[in-house]
Amino acid sequence: MAGGTQPPGAHCGVALWLLLRWALGLWLLGSACTAAQAQGLQAEPDALAPNLLSVPGEAMLIDPPAKPEPTAADGSPLGLPADEVGLASWYGAQFHRRRTASGELFDMRALTAAHPTLPFGSRVCVRSQATGRTVIVRINDRGPHAPNRVIDLSRGAAEALGMVGLGLKPVELFALQEDDKDCPAP
Repeated sequence: MAGGTQPPGAHCGVALWLLLRWALGLWLLGSACTAAQAQGLQAEPDALAPNLLSVPGEAMLIDPPAKPEPTAADGSPLGLPADEVGLASWYGAQFHRRRTASGELFDMRALTAAHPTLPFGSRVCVRSQATGRTVIVRINDRGPHAPNRVIDLSRGAAEALGMVGLGLKPVELFALQEDDKDCPAP
């Protein structure tokens, strides 16, 4: 070994180790693709990564499949189309008793919400696309301040929709008039 030489075959051991590592990586990638296709997913796993929402213990697609509009027997549409469709998030304890954009103190148990453009005091029906549950909220804040979300609900409103553990939920929003007492029929 004098002079920096290595025993014969030393380079072969390193090359063999690198070849085995490369082959194992290919095998793992192939099995991940097969598992994804077995679950009915046609895209590569890396292509799905931006569209997955990680929730402790589960994963769900952010963009739910499009549902056809319900129609009556004569083919006419049922119910009103939503004014806005997208993801709802919620906020709670970290903002409780802080001042909202409207100037009132935030109460995480109240049925209120933040919306980027609706006037303060507006009433909005929020319907979960996953469960069909609804809640009427009053807009008292601005937000959400995260991309791809249409409304930020108080914890009380999120509990009414059953979304506290999920964090995000696909919803439909219906702006209500002053004399509207209920959400539109589905």
